[in-house]
Amino acid sequence: MEHLKSNVKSCYIHIPFCNTICAYCDFCKVYYKTNLVDAYLNSLSKEIDKYYKGEVLDTIYIGGGTPSSLNNIELNKLFNIINKLNISDNYEFTFECNLEDISEELLILLKNNRVNRISIGVESFNKRILKILSRRYDIDIIDRINLCKKYFTNINIDLMYAIPSETIKELETDIDNFLSLDIPHISTYSLIIEKNTVMYNNKLKNIDEETDYEMYKLIINKLKGKYKHYEISNFSELGYESRHNLTYWNNEYYYGFGVGASGYIDDNRYDNTRSITKYISGNYRLEGKKLSYNEKVENAFILGFRKIDGINILEFESRYDFNPLNLDIVKELVCENKLVVDEYNIKISNDYIYLSNDIMCEFLGINYQIEKKNNK
Repeated sequence: MEHLKSNVKSCYIHIPFCNTICAYCDFCKVYYKTNLVDAYLNSLSKEIDKYYKGEVLDTIYIGGGTPSSLNNIELNKLFNIINKLNISDNYEFTFECNLEDISEELLILLKNNRVNRISIGVESFNKRILKILSRRYDIDIIDRINLCKKYFTNINIDLMYAIPSETIKELETDIDNFLSLDIPHISTYSLIIEKNTVMYNNKLKNIDEETDYEMYKLIINKLKGKYKHYEISNFSELGYESRHNLTYWNNEYYYGFGVGASGYIDDNRYDNTRSITKYISGNYRLEGKKLSYNEKVENAFILGFRKIDGINILEFESRYDFNPLNLDIVKELVCENKLVVDEYNIKISNDYIYLSNDIMCEFLGINYQIEKKNNK
């Protein structure tokens, strides 16, 4: 039996509206329309009323889409809805922004509504790359980031790489520019061209795997002097790790509200409808799935190995009733030096981080119920 309190500590809220659609984006999004926003927020309020059980939350994350595309009246309505949620004294409240939306007025509004962390989709300084991404903006990135620093210390910026035709030299220049911003958290994303995106429809191809690997190594080497590499794609100064995202990687429960959102509550993983029409009419959730013991343990390995420090052995044993070091697949991967064990954790070897997906797949389809019995 898994030992996990059903008390939920985190909540994700999806705002699907965008003023422009990025060429690479396959998230649930629609063009901004004032009347649609009002109807959507009304439905969001009803969804929260229907499912939220009153838990005290440690993290809230407002993502999209582009939450910062909402005007001040709409944002105040959104925050009035969020006031339904009980938030702990020691909380992390993240709000995603586009650079072009950032203004002193917006930052003050966010600050006054308890937001204490902002995440900014910078992606690149390179105008050629930005054009490929459909992220063209004629603004001074440094000025906007410096404005944010007047109001927030906890800031994340996104770096996108492995763009079709991007060179190693272009990426290196981008990394140097990102470092010059002196921001405590950087999320990096290797571009994957997904179906139903502008890039896919335009028949652009992903870069070759060898170049992608060289770019990943370059990012790690360039960032390691200033940041801790704490998750496959995330780097932070000490104390600025994303607490909200750690909820996912630690396989803990969280609410997902809004069109296209996902959640994990009381062993049930669920997805909300991606149809904004259905969502506004009150048809929020698609059919959820009650996870079996095997699926929960499988998720614990796959998500836990995303963290560079890996899985805490004692916490895993306490939660799932067996020692992961006794698994045959773990023993095998340790012998192959793909996994390493220290005093507290089991984790993917630094030499195999880039191949982490292949290692995670080794944990699919194992009968952990039998393994648990054999561990007794």
